[in-house]
Amino acid sequence: MDGEVDELVLSQRLEALRREHRAMDDEVRALTMCGVVDQLKIMRLKRRKLQLKDEIFRLEDILNPDIIA
Repeated sequence: MDGEVDELVLSQRLEALRREHRAMDDEVRALTMCGVVDQLKIMRLKRRKLQLKDEIFRLEDILNPDIIA
């Protein structure tokens, strides 16, 4: 039972991270499309996106481990 609960919690966390990552994509795109560009803010968003991507990959590895035959 605990394994199922842990997997559910990880799956929910993974979905939340994916949503946040997509939202940051949209925000970076919007900032670059408007006339005023805040390079520092864009750099911070991109850095956070990379952190999110790393965490997404880590959770995906936990939820779907590679099985070496």
